[in-house]
Amino acid sequence: MTTLAMISALSVRNVASKQATSLFLKTQRILHAKMGDWKTEKEKYLKMSPEDKRKVYFKQRYYAVNDIPTWKEYVMIRKKLPEPIPALPSNTIEPSLNSKLADKISFFTGDISTLEIDVIVNAANKGLRGGAGVDGAIHRAAGWDLLQSECQTLNGCPEGEAKLTGGYKLPAKYVIHTAGPQGEKPGLLQLCYRNSMRLMLSHKFRTIAFPCISTGVYGYPPHSAAHVAVMEVRKQLEKHHNEIDRVIFCLFGELDEQIYIGILQSYFP
Repeated sequence: MTTLAMISALSVRNVASKQATSLFLKTQRILHAKMGDWKTEKEKYLKMSPEDKRKVYFKQRYYAVNDIPTWKEYVMIRKKLPEPIPALPSNTIEPSLNSKLADKISFFTGDISTLEIDVIVNAANKGLRGGAGVDGAIHRAAGWDLLQSECQTLNGCPEGEAKLTGGYKLPAKYVIHTAGPQGEKPGLLQLCYRNSMRLMLSHKFRTIAFPCISTGVYGYPPHSAAHVAVMEVRKQLEKHHNEIDRVIFCLFGELDEQIYIGILQSYFP
């Protein structure tokens, strides 16, 4: 290689190196800007009045907690209910609290991303990277880039754990992300509900909504999952009913609705 060729090759490498360095620095600036963006946007949406925030909702229709009847109200309106689904033998309740707790729970058949409450629970994946179903609906309504920017600061979410983010453009102020188990693993599913409610209580939220965690593509049988969900919520309400105004079970369709109507009769008689 001639001296001129060597100089030319070195120049090309230097240019390439400078371009790579420039691209790296530009990428870092973008990432830092995005991180600043989600923090700023999170604070902005949390400080908005309900009237102003409703202008940015992904869907025009929203449901406040008072739009959804409590279980006690539903039973009075419906009067005749289908046969109850018996509680599991291992699940026992404190009967003296039945009337009080029946005013603390509801079921809602519809889109969890339309609920205007303190916090909704997302059936997330372990990487907190967004997905299909409930996870995708929540991300779209919140603003995908904003919610993902915050999620990626949380270092994932192992099965049974729960992590908190802002709600951004959602009607709900906050989102609790929990990763449900794949398959029928009651201990892990129980932890999803328990840790979500503990996070709710630690932040002094008073209203929360749960989807049917793990019952979709994760393959948890809906009847079995409902027993776990309702019993764990009952346990937490027995301990903390003065700190909670409403727990809403957000259901996907008629099958879920029939399961929960049957099971709620046994756990919240």
